[in-house]
Amino acid sequence: MRTQVGIIGAGPAGLMLAQLLHLQGIDSIIIERKPREDIEGTVKAGVLEQFTVDLLNEIGVGDRMMREGHFHDGIELQFSGKRHRIDLRGLTGGQRITVYPQHEVIIDLVNARFNTGRDIIFNVSEVSLHDVDTKEPKIRFKQNGEIHEIQCDFIAGCDGFHGPSRLAIPDSIRKEHLHLYAHGWLGILTDVKQANPELIYSNHDRGFALLSTRTSTLQRHYISVDYHDDIANWSDDRIWSELHARTAMEGWTLPDGPINSKNIVQMRSYVLETMNYGRLFIAGDAAHTVPPTGAKGLNLAASDVKILATGLAEFYKSGSEDILDRYAEIALRRIWKAERFSYWMTSMLHRNPNHDSFERNIQLTELDYVCTSVAGSKTLAENYVGLPIQWENKSLIETK
Repeated sequence: MRTQVGIIGAGPAGLMLAQLLHLQGIDSIIIERKPREDIEGTVKAGVLEQFTVDLLNEIGVGDRMMREGHFHDGIELQFSGKRHRIDLRGLTGGQRITVYPQHEVIIDLVNARFNTGRDIIFNVSEVSLHDVDTKEPKIRFKQNGEIHEIQCDFIAGCDGFHGPSRLAIPDSIRKEHLHLYAHGWLGILTDVKQANPELIYSNHDRGFALLSTRTSTLQRHYISVDYHDDIANWSDDRIWSELHARTAMEGWTLPDGPINSKNIVQMRSYVLETMNYGRLFIAGDAAHTVPPTGAKGLNLAASDVKILATGLAEFYKSGSEDILDRYAEIALRRIWKAERFSYWMTSMLHRNPNHDSFERNIQLTELDYVCTSVAGSKTLAENYVGLPIQWENKSLIETK
């Protein structure tokens, strides 16, 4: 097989990149190790920044999102027994977030891919990358017992942290940063009505809680736990008891009901600074991981592929490699700001059992400042709705 851009991974990054390239007349082939029903059926978070919503509309896959998504103009922070609303829209000149699950985004992107007459090769295994430091990189994989090869001009590694693309960069060159948190998140999916019109982030003496939503009848809630804990230790009653305790407000009751699924995930931050090597470019979860407190994972994938697609379009139109040469530099500006925000939100909202009383009061005072200062609220708001891509190394602050 021969294509211009070989894409490994049919997650949000790979699928958005393929659609962006198609609109520029650039051919691509996508390979994916999972079957279609798996990538379309795995329920994941879906808090979309204004940038991501605008991008999905721009590439022609936003119609269903605009009909079925939940548009939130703010979020609520709860601590010391009170709730405080952060007016995202009012503080950012009209920007907001949209709650639309990631698997629904994937369904829309897969349908768009097939509507263009292009295919996705599912159920592949033994994927390997070859000659990535030449002008003729190759992808080899096995499907139905047969070995196949794709000859490319470029390879986009959109295959997540455990995929082969990141590891195709030599150890001596690959520069990585990893931070593990003391917290784990226990997440549930539950068939109950919406708890609140907007997301609630709660810092409680018993620990962190987040009340989120997926649809009008399907909710996603979280509590912080020891990430070494076994989910078998958490009965449905115990989970609901903690959620009720950590989000309790006078005159308000959290709706509860049957829990469809529950799991514990470790909180981690990861950045791959070597986002390109030769003709290989890394995007999405293969290049970075953020704790979900800041809701940045899918949104960083969107900005990665917007930058990469712009660089590839420039290359095929004029032969210029200016943006491709600066791909990592441009992407990392936004990635590190999102990592900083996610780290800050995690540190501010989660109880640390090792904190003394002074540190605990500093944490509560930080929350109080964010909620009562216009500058503090605006800092949270502009980061939450998403910072713009900085194409040039200039300050975001305009000077006169």
